Amino acid sequence: MNPEALLAAALPYSHYLSRHWHNGNLNTAILYPWLQRPLENADFAAFADWEAFQAAADEAELARQLRLLRRHVMAHIIIRDLARASDLAEVTRTITLLADFAVNTALDFAHAHYVGLYGQPMGRHSGTAQHLSVVAMGKAGGYELNVSSDIDLIFVYPEAGDTDGRRERSNQEFFTKVGQKLIALLNDITGDGQVFRVDMRLRPDGDAGALVLSETALEQYLITQGREWERYAWIKGRVLTPFANDISALVRPFVFRKYLDFNAYEAMRSLHKQIRQEVSRKGMADNVKLGAGGIREVEFIAQIFQLIRGGQVRSLQCKGTQEALRELTQLGILEADTVAVLLAAYRFLRDVEHRLQYWDDQQTQTLPTGAEQQEKLAASMGFADYAAFSQALSQYRQSVNRIFNDILTEPGDKQNQQHALDEVWQNTDTTETSDLLQQHGFQAAQILPRLHNIRHSSKYRQLSSHAQQRFDTLVPQLAIAATVQPNPDATFTRLLDFLEAISRRSAYLAFLHEHPEALAQLAALMSQSSWVAAYLQHHPILLDELLSDELSAIDTHWQTRADELARRLHDCGDDVEAKMDVLRRFQHAQTFRLAVQDLAGLWTIEALSDQLSALADLLLQQALDHVWQSLNKKHRDTPQFAIIGYGKLGGKELGYASDLDLVYVYDDDHPDAADTYARLARRLTSWLTAPTGAGVLYEVDLRLRPNGDAGFAASHINAFARYQRENAWTWEHQALTRARGVAGDAALIAQFDAIRQEILTRPRPLAALKADIIAMREKMFATHPPLDSNVKYARGGVVDVEFIVQYLILAHAHQYPQLLQNHGNIALLSMAADAALISETLAESSRTAYRHYRKQQHNTKLRDAVHAEADSELLAHYHIVKALWLAVFDAEATGGA
Repeated sequence: MNPEALLAAALPYSHYLSRHWHNGNLNTAILYPWLQRPLENADFAAFADWEAFQAAADEAELARQLRLLRRHVMAHIIIRDLARASDLAEVTRTITLLADFAVNTALDFAHAHYVGLYGQPMGRHSGTAQHLSVVAMGKAGGYELNVSSDIDLIFVYPEAGDTDGRRERSNQEFFTKVGQKLIALLNDITGDGQVFRVDMRLRPDGDAGALVLSETALEQYLITQGREWERYAWIKGRVLTPFANDISALVRPFVFRKYLDFNAYEAMRSLHKQIRQEVSRKGMADNVKLGAGGIREVEFIAQIFQLIRGGQVRSLQCKGTQEALRELTQLGILEADTVAVLLAAYRFLRDVEHRLQYWDDQQTQTLPTGAEQQEKLAASMGFADYAAFSQALSQYRQSVNRIFNDILTEPGDKQNQQHALDEVWQNTDTTETSDLLQQHGFQAAQILPRLHNIRHSSKYRQLSSHAQQRFDTLVPQLAIAATVQPNPDATFTRLLDFLEAISRRSAYLAFLHEHPEALAQLAALMSQSSWVAAYLQHHPILLDELLSDELSAIDTHWQTRADELARRLHDCGDDVEAKMDVLRRFQHAQTFRLAVQDLAGLWTIEALSDQLSALADLLLQQALDHVWQSLNKKHRDTPQFAIIGYGKLGGKELGYASDLDLVYVYDDDHPDAADTYARLARRLTSWLTAPTGAGVLYEVDLRLRPNGDAGFAASHINAFARYQRENAWTWEHQALTRARGVAGDAALIAQFDAIRQEILTRPRPLAALKADIIAMREKMFATHPPLDSNVKYARGGVVDVEFIVQYLILAHAHQYPQLLQNHGNIALLSMAADAALISETLAESSRTAYRHYRKQQHNTKLRDAVHAEADSELLAHYHIVKALWLAVFDAEATGGA
């Protein structure tokens, strides 16, 4: 459409536009070219000679030109939007860019004006020139500004000090004057109108607070006095001036907590309740922003999840409502269909809001009562009449309100049944309580003292009244959840241990309070596994996983999860501690997911170990990538470095709490290579093992590197090969049978594989090899007696199977290279039988025995299975493996094994 046609399409729906057009207040030489495209900062800069006004100190003309600019930008926005040549994103971005430009133009003028009077403000400690940071709050911060909106601002300067002119003023006084002039330049109403209404009430202490404050004062306020509603306000806080200083670093911890902050639910309900009361008191049900199902409810839905999870997921620390909602879908926190409804409603409601404001440039969100404006509004929204428009609007608002209520429903409304066990916590010392516990399947003699001790403990008494109230509500609910488990006493005891452990973290009490439906699942998991109970106690952040639909979903696509992890790490920027926490939380969440599925019987032992090993591989690669990024004084962009996994990691037999046996190698002849990769190895090990607020990633054992503890942190691949050829003991070649490259440079891993193949396929004197392996096995007896109750070290147990397989590889891989395939001991026994190296019958029976051993080890860890004494089935398995040992090593060479 040409400019005239665009204008004609818009004029009937805006008195403001029509008035300025018919009064000749719009310059078509400027406006018409603008109408063909979105506006940019360059258009604003070219509108007038801003530098000339500043040089001439012509405040009046600067103010006038800013108002004329705003008039033309408003006309551009109104025309393009009403003619459907633009969308909501263009409208809000354009008006926000204008606000940014106007603020910076006014600030430059005000700053220069007072520098001329008082000199440059200087930092007392830094000795450097100071500049004001202007923080845009609310919609201006999120690039979501309304066309007729106020702009909410906060003024912050770096540090205290004084100006360096002859008429000295403190920085506080200087920047107060600058702020006042900035406000006047934008806010004052003149014959040409107003640029923006400026609202400063979101600053610390509101109207009663100082107009400007230093960064130190802002930080102190947020730490000591910051209120919950201010956290919501600061989500969108954006420094719009070029001097960002260090605002974000001190605001972020106030807004986004490091833990999952489920307290946000209650705070949001309180804030929403106040708004509802105000709406009702003022009769504002027809307000598309504040009324039920309005714009504010969509914003609240996004913000509730931003506050709860933003400290954990940096990508949720975004400013825009639509951006946040889309990210919630990406993260799987909200269903895609739900977000699609919210986004469609948000765009519709914002379009309505703008058309209400286009009518006469008034800051209103209330639907019109006059018939003419109603019909104009309906037509501008593309409806035949107001009734059809009202029906569509009502449907959008009902959808938003339903979703909002589903998310913020009071916990008491979700679960409000009475239960006899509600009384057990209030009366822990009565006969009636003892009888009540017995009636519900508990051993009162075991449970009552536990309840009594908790109730009279200093930890409980020191809880805040609010936390104590939540605690009191939760204890009976835990008891009720435990009654349906087969072991109610153990379950209730574990739940109480968990509740005590998290009692001082109000956010976790809030989670259980907000999600009573998760208690049943929590009780079931703790009933089955003391290990899971302890794991959750150490990592209560995993409570959130109980709400995930993916918790029980089998997913072996680790690349997808690797991409997700990479994105979260990237969002951390250069924050090393944040990256370490992200790695740990990811590992804990994935381990917990696998444990829950394991308890449900969804994994075999071999498949579970594959998954845990794949998880470790993924984490090692990501850690290596980011440690290298953080390393200073690198001589190349990509490290020629690889991580070799040995033992359970190398054999893909990891368990839930397995250490990682690692060796680091590199292939780089640069003069600085040895030092660089040694630093890389040390820092990588620290990233893996150092405890942070999120726990430890893995315990790491580096003793299998060449020369053990006396060796280099990282070995050149040539030195590694030389050591294996010339100095390695037989037990080190045994270890090499279960080694594989798990992360790092692919070409280097291929070199390692070639060296491994060379070493393992060497012909060896069999008698000497047998003697070395038997000697090594017998050496273990001193520290690990071969008791039948210990399936790992018993004669015929796990270690014997591993030694048999290692011998078969070292003795015969030169003839049967398929034995080099690192498929685990169970598969290798079958391959050895196929090569006629051992009896097929013994091989199959030993495979069954080894699988039984691993299952028993696993169940002892996960499922509370206790095997103090060896049963007949286990002894039969030992007998089979001992028979295989005799067949392989010869009876006379075994020392009676």
